[in-house]
Amino acid sequence: MGIKLVAENKKARHDFIILDKYEAGLVLTGSEVKSLREQNITFKDSYISFRGDEAFLQNAHISEYKAGGHFNHEPERLRKLLLHRNELNKIMGAIQEKGYSCVPLKIYFKRGRAKLEIGLAKGKLKGDKRETIKTRDVNRELQRQMRHSRR
Repeated sequence: MGIKLVAENKKARHDFIILDKYEAGLVLTGSEVKSLREQNITFKDSYISFRGDEAFLQNAHISEYKAGGHFNHEPERLRKLLLHRNELNKIMGAIQEKGYSCVPLKIYFKRGRAKLEIGLAKGKLKGDKRETIKTRDVNRELQRQMRHSRR
C-alpha cells in the first residue's frame, strides 16, 4: 500500500494509555513536505488542539528545508488536521466530557500524502508507568529464555 514511516512519538505511548486511534491528513506547505521526507520532525511536547470546530497539530517541530531559501516555513506553526466531521465530534466530545487528551502518535506518507495518526488518550499515573516497564521487562526476559531453550 506504500506506507513510509517518518517518525513515531514513543513518549506518548509511555505517558498515556491509548484508547482509540484516528488517521488525519495534514495541511502542509511544500517545504514542510520536503523536510518531512528527510525525516526532520520532532514531536516533543506536541499535542492536538481544537479551535472552533477544527483540529490543529501544535508544537510539532518540522525543521526548515535546507534548500528552501526565503520560501521556507516557520518550524513550529499551527498545522490544520483533516478529519471527518463525525470523527472530530467524537474526539471533541471525549476530551470535553471525560477529560481525555489527544496526542500525535506517528507521522507517515501513505500513497504520497502526509498522514498523522492521532490517539485519544488517558494520562498514566506514576505507578502505571512503573507497571508497564515491569511487564515489558518480564516479557523480554521470557522471550530471551524461550530463545535459549530452543537451542
